[in-house]
Amino acid sequence: MEYKLKPISHAGINEAISKVELYRYLNEPGEAESICRDILALDPDHQTALRCLGLSITDQFTGGATDRYAEADRLFRLLTNDYERAYYSGILHERKAKAQLRAGRPPYTVRPAFEAALKCFEDAERIRPAGNDDAILRWNRCVRLLQSRGSEWNKDMDEFDASEGPPV
Repeated sequence: MEYKLKPISHAGINEAISKVELYRYLNEPGEAESICRDILALDPDHQTALRCLGLSITDQFTGGATDRYAEADRLFRLLTNDYERAYYSGILHERKAKAQLRAGRPPYTVRPAFEAALKCFEDAERIRPAGNDDAILRWNRCVRLLQSRGSEWNKDMDEFDASEGPPV
């Protein structure tokens, strides 16, 4: 038997998007990712599929070296709506930071990712559609996380001993 991917129909795209959302809600991001790739094989510029594929990839972040951060970033940069591009880029940075915290990275090493998320959310807030406070809600969550650990976020570079670095 030959293992070959089968294309979906144009008429099936809307139902496929519904399944993507369902699988993401069920915490099955691999299934959602596969369906997004099927849609994008048929329509490479499909904005919902690009956004959902990026989110499905970030759903799989573990804080390790195998996280596909660059791929998700590339997908979000393909979004044509300025607000969505800024907002979902913020989610990318936020999820990267949270995954790294869960993986045990010291908070002060993760702070720059939260700060990048805050900048994206601030950019999105400036151009958000009327009545859409999503960027503000994400901003507030990041700020609460940053406030929750106090001085752990602020280890200064001068606290490092020169012997901790690589040999010169």
